[in-house]
Amino acid sequence: MRLILLGAPGAGKGTRAEFIMKALSIPSISTGNLLREAVKNSTALGLRAKEYMDAGKLVPDEVVISMVSEHLESSDCKNGCIFDGFPRTIHQAEELDRITQIDMVISIEVPDEVIEERMTGRRVCLSCGATYHIVDHPPKIADVCDKCGEALSVRKDDAPEVVRSRLHTYHEQTEPLKGYYEKQGKLKMIVGTGTVEEGIQRIAKVLGIEQYD
Repeated sequence: MRLILLGAPGAGKGTRAEFIMKALSIPSISTGNLLREAVKNSTALGLRAKEYMDAGKLVPDEVVISMVSEHLESSDCKNGCIFDGFPRTIHQAEELDRITQIDMVISIEVPDEVIEERMTGRRVCLSCGATYHIVDHPPKIADVCDKCGEALSVRKDDAPEVVRSRLHTYHEQTEPLKGYYEKQGKLKMIVGTGTVEEGIQRIAKVLGIEQYD
């Protein structure tokens, strides 16, 4: 089965992807990881991508799609895969349809205000890497790491103005994919709020998985 997970930044795609990977024994494909690996190994596509990256430009869709196409031929994708964070635009979706058959698209629906609360409330310890949330998982002492006692920080990506900008980009560029895949009869929408366990249950139901850990 080849799946696409849609959802705004902070919607919980990563948590759902981990469950699906384990339940269906399929890998998750990250185009960012594919790009970094290709550049590191100096493959033909990696060298092309590096030219754009070194110039501070976006890597063209045709290069990214070619990398995805190559990876889909690898043995770890023989039983399927999950596309997490790709495609991001209608054009990318059309190109993806050209090289492979997508079986299902799951959109994780979370209101913007909940996304903002989730992301702006995150705190990280730059010293030991521990993570917290001021509401869901607060440190014992405000802004101080429980593990090492160092001051906690807000990641640049979690600043309120950055979160709102990322949400705007998602709604403008990526959310139209729901209509694109709905027309193909492949779209499934699930509620993305609630506990992690509730989220897993919803994914399991959509995929027809009756038993899960």
